[in-house]
Amino acid sequence: MKPNLKISDAEWQIMKVFWSRSPGSATANEVMEALGDKTQWNHRTCKTLISRLVTKKVLGYEQEGRTYHYYPKVSQEECVRAETQSFINRVLDDTKSTLKPMLAAFLEDPQLSKDDIDELKKIIDKKAGK
Repeated sequence: MKPNLKISDAEWQIMKVFWSRSPGSATANEVMEALGDKTQWNHRTCKTLISRLVTKKVLGYEQEGRTYHYYPKVSQEECVRAETQSFINRVLDDTKSTLKPMLAAFLEDPQLSKDDIDELKKIIDKKAGK
């Protein structure tokens, strides 16, 4: 069964902790510590979010005694691609629409650095076969 890559904003926060530790694993307590003051979640909320990610097959786990060690089963890149495709499908629902308006809006973002622009040029050149 394929993983369900539709994850909520809260689940993204949990996954970022796991991706930062990949290829290692983490317990629910370690996730709580890593999140620190970023959330006001209690232990139960964190465990519920982790359980949802296990159900979606985005996280796996190994049990060691009474302790569960969770690990990511999908990469951050896979989730980003799925989220991007979902966004494109929602925003550009007309089959005649192209990505050009969305890319143009993205490129005009004032937070885009010269390094970001250089990297994007490389990606476009690679895609164009240069």
